[in-house]
Amino acid sequence: MSILLVMFFLGLLLGFVGAGGAGVVIAVLTTVFNIPIHMALGTSLSAMACTTLSGAYSHFREKNVLVRLGCSIGSFGAIGAFIGAKISAGIAPGLLHVLTAMVLFASAVLIFFKVFYLKADKTKPERLPLYGKNFWLLAAAAGLFNGILSGTFGVGATPFIQLTLLFFFRTTLFQSVGTTMLIILPIAIMGGLGYLTSGLLDLKLFVEVVIGLMTGAYIGAKFTKKLPVSFLKITMVAIPLIGGIMLIH
Repeated sequence: MSILLVMFFLGLLLGFVGAGGAGVVIAVLTTVFNIPIHMALGTSLSAMACTTLSGAYSHFREKNVLVRLGCSIGSFGAIGAFIGAKISAGIAPGLLHVLTAMVLFASAVLIFFKVFYLKADKTKPERLPLYGKNFWLLAAAAGLFNGILSGTFGVGATPFIQLTLLFFFRTTLFQSVGTTMLIILPIAIMGGLGYLTSGLLDLKLFVEVVIGLMTGAYIGAKFTKKLPVSFLKITMVAIPLIGGIMLIH
């Protein structure tokens, strides 16, 4: 019950500031509840399959999702995530702590760049054609890279995927946010399957984490507009930083 309650309050915070928080979930599970790092990664990644489903649907209704692009990158990402989960299983726990922390620090840097320097552009830039050899090569590279990153370290790789969409596929900022949700969905499902088939996913723990996070995030999200924008931005950067610090502490 203690894990469920902690995940609920963590979900409140994450929903409040609109952050994914996979790194903090991993850090809390490993440092507070002494869950083995591999099990924490598998649980965090699998839980994202549930938490991003509603987000992807919501963005789809708002027409922020480029379905063909999302499905293309997500398909390769799913393959990469399954491979990444198998790679993770072979990494020593101590090294995995450090490497996951480094990924979270990199995420914080990218989030800082996105929230403080990128402007929300509602216009449609000249986007890369979603067909042809060049498109499929780029989609495969983007999907496999982000999928392996997610699968190996149990994170959604949200800032990595969003910046990939912005700079390589020339989407708008809103499209990058919505399409990323769709891409993460198959990545989380196949990554979770990779951990499950490696014996590194505890279904009881998974259920507790999902229920706690989703319930808390749903309530917390209702109060987001009450916070100053500057506070939200700072907190979004701070969350992966805190997760990284906890992992190497």
